[in-house]
Amino acid sequence: MSELFWPSAARMRRLAPLLPTDRRGKPRADDRRVIGGIVQVLRPG
Repeated sequence: MSELFWPSAARMRRLAPLLPTDRRGKPRADDRRVIGGIVQVLRPG
C-alpha cells in the first residue's frame, strides 16, 4: 500500500475558510481525514 496523504496543520488552516461551517444535517466527519481521502483517490498512479 502506498503512503497515505495527511494534510498538515498549516495546510488545514489555509483550507479552513473554504470548508462549510453550517451545522445542518448529518454530523460532520473529521475534515482532515476526508481531505486526505480525496487526495489519495485523486493522486495519479
